[in-house]
Amino acid sequence: MQSLFQNKRTIAALVIPPIGIMLFAIVAPLLVSIYFSFTKWSGFGAIKFVGIQNYIALLGSDQTFWRSLFNVGALIIITVFIQNPIAFLLAAALTKLPEKSSRIFRTIYFIPATLSLVVVTKLWVNIFNPTYGMLNKLLHFIGFQDISIAWLSNPKTALGSVIWIMIWQGFGWALLFYYAGLVTVPAELEEAARVDGANRMQTFIYIIIPYLFPVIQSVIIIDVISSFKQMEMVYLSTEGGPGNFTQFIAVYLYQKAFKYSEYGYGNAISVIFVLLAVAATIALQKMFNRLTDGEA
Repeated sequence: MQSLFQNKRTIAALVIPPIGIMLFAIVAPLLVSIYFSFTKWSGFGAIKFVGIQNYIALLGSDQTFWRSLFNVGALIIITVFIQNPIAFLLAAALTKLPEKSSRIFRTIYFIPATLSLVVVTKLWVNIFNPTYGMLNKLLHFIGFQDISIAWLSNPKTALGSVIWIMIWQGFGWALLFYYAGLVTVPAELEEAARVDGANRMQTFIYIIIPYLFPVIQSVIIIDVISSFKQMEMVYLSTEGGPGNFTQFIAVYLYQKAFKYSEYGYGNAISVIFVLLAVAATIALQKMFNRLTDGEA
C-alpha cells in the first residue's frame, strides 16, 4: 500500500481529476463572471465594456443592494443569537428524555427540514394570507382582529414573516447537529466535574459547551453561508417586496440578470456576493481560532 501511494502516476491519477473538476465547476465560472461584471450586456446582442462602472453603481448608489445586505445581516443575527441557542438548549433537554420520547420529538422538529422549500414556502404563504390565512383567522377567533394584517405585503411585518419561514424550515438542522454532538460528550467529563463540586449549570457552561465548540463553530459558519444564499423562499413568497423590504442578495442577483436583462450588473453582484461570503467565512474562522487559542 505504501509503495502504491509513492507511485507518481497513482498520485496524479488521484489528484488531477478533482482539481480539474474544481477548475471547471468553480474557477472557470467565477472568471467568466468577473469578465462579464465589467460589461454592459443584456444576455444577447453586443457586449459593451464599461470597466468598473457596475461596481461604482452597485456600491455607491444602489440602495436595493444595501437593503439586501441589511436583510442578510438581520438573518445572520437571528439565526446565530436566537435560533442556535434555542436549538442547543432544546437538544440538551432532549438528551435527558427517554430514548423513545426523544426520538419522537426529534422527528417532529426535523420534519420541516425534510420538506421541499417550495412546499414549506407555499404552506406559510397560505397561513399568512390576509383573506383566508390560518393566522388571521386565529387572531380573529381569540379577539385580536386589530392586528390581523397582510403579513407578507406589509412593510412592517414582511421581513420578519419571511425570516420566520426560513427559521421554521432550518431549525431542525441546528437541533440535529447539536443533539448529535451532545450525545458524544463523555460521561466521565460530567462525572469529574461533579466530583470537583461543579453544579449542572457550571458543568454545562465550562465543560459541555467548550467540548462542543467545533460543532457550534460548524453550525454558525453554515448558518452564515446559508443566510447569504437565501433565494427560493424569498422569491416564492414576496420576490423581494414590498418595495424591496425583503430583498436578499441572491434574489436581487437573479432579478437583475434574468428578469431585467442586466446581465453585466448581475455578474457584478455575483462577484461581490462571492467575496462577501468568502470574507465572512475567513473572518469567522480567524475569530474561532482566536477563541480556541485563548481558551487553550
